[in-house]
Amino acid sequence: MRIILAGGSGFIGRAIAEVAVARGTEVVVLTRSPARWRGAGRAEEWDGRTVGEWAGLVDGAEAVVNLAGKNVNCRYTQKNLREIDESRVEAVRVMGEAVARAKVKPRVLIQASTTAIYGDRGDVWCDETTEAGEGIPPLTAMKWERAFEEAATPGTRRVLMRMGFVLGRGGGVLGMLSKMVRCFLGGAAGSGRQYISWIHIDDLVGIVMRAIEDEGMEGTYNIATPNPVTNAELMRELRRALRRPWSPAVPGWLVRVGCFVLRTEAVLALTGRRARVDRLVGTGFEFRYLELRSALLHSVGVAGAQS
Repeated sequence: MRIILAGGSGFIGRAIAEVAVARGTEVVVLTRSPARWRGAGRAEEWDGRTVGEWAGLVDGAEAVVNLAGKNVNCRYTQKNLREIDESRVEAVRVMGEAVARAKVKPRVLIQASTTAIYGDRGDVWCDETTEAGEGIPPLTAMKWERAFEEAATPGTRRVLMRMGFVLGRGGGVLGMLSKMVRCFLGGAAGSGRQYISWIHIDDLVGIVMRAIEDEGMEGTYNIATPNPVTNAELMRELRRALRRPWSPAVPGWLVRVGCFVLRTEAVLALTGRRARVDRLVGTGFEFRYLELRSALLHSVGVAGAQS
């Protein structure tokens, strides 16, 4: 069995590759810098824009998982926004072409997306039928998903995964938040009432493997635990996991100043959504990490508790 991981050199791709290889699966990671790959499986070059030699590996593959896209943790300059959108749309387009050209079609094409498509929704529960929200993150997600809809891949089962906040050691936004907490800057952002739909990396990998194996999984899924938390709860539990004392909330205006200094966007910290995951639960998937406290303790590697 061969799995293709497009844009798989990041935090999520490395975790998927490690588990898949341990199960005896051949893993091919498509990346712009194959010589720098040090993870499980082997790396092949692609630019995310053109159908090259890598397309031959798609032919006869068991599964294709497309994770490609520029990191959104940056300033929303015109240049960065263009690169964020194009990196997603073009990668989806060329992968769709490669799958369509394959003589032996991959059994499943799994496409990454984000729960940010729902925008800032306060206490409202958002399921897969909820309309997209307003603002830059939802607009980017809509372009991403529209490209996937337009990529015709007859004969291949398709799964779209709207991922929440991914917790895990050595990757994602958690690394930056942990640094802030260790520096005693671990208070809630703004009101602290914005919801965070989260999932541990081990569970995310398990869901991807389930989607590869389970012929019944098809269509769009919110990928998160059934237990979203507020930003204030997240920061409280992260302080506890890192054995740091209480910290005051950071006003919204100061969050914006801090994000400007860190060359990122405050919208990533000050907005949230509450994702409903009934479709995912209905597949029978069993979560290893349902409670935030255990997920954070495993992710940051510090035992103990302190509020």
